[in-house]
Amino acid sequence: MTVTLDRPTSTRTRDPKKLLNAVQPHIKHLTINVLDSGMTLWDREVALLLRDHTMVRDMAERILGNAVTYTIGCMEHPEVHLGVGKLVDIGVHQLILDTPVWWALCDVYNEGSYKHHAPFIERRRDGLCLRTADFLKSIGFGVDEELWAIDGTDCSPCDNKVPDSH
Repeated sequence: MTVTLDRPTSTRTRDPKKLLNAVQPHIKHLTINVLDSGMTLWDREVALLLRDHTMVRDMAERILGNAVTYTIGCMEHPEVHLGVGKLVDIGVHQLILDTPVWWALCDVYNEGSYKHHAPFIERRRDGLCLRTADFLKSIGFGVDEELWAIDGTDCSPCDNKVPDSH
């Protein structure tokens, strides 16, 4: 009797929760504010989203996960023009506003260089969000299709042409 084992055909997806929590040892500023709660960075950012926005925890986690995915994708691939919709951008802004965490993300995923946030005034309407979701999938991230489709043609006014900006 011969037994054949099938190999899984799917590849492992990069976990935004693990990637965010991995920057904790790199937090150098205001550590008492950020680290003394005993929370993971993931739980801290979710709690801050829930504090400042009307949403349930599941939605906060979905937004944060896609924001971390987008942020790391932008940092690791500055040569690729990426954009995010209004909903996921709430999570990106949360990360930027928690500056000790943002600096640590830049340290780990942006080769130690600060990643600026310099948006244009007008939103883009060229489908960049959908192309961004496709690119993020191509580099090993899972994306929440529903969150990206909501703003599919109405992207944030981000500009990657400015050096080191999202």
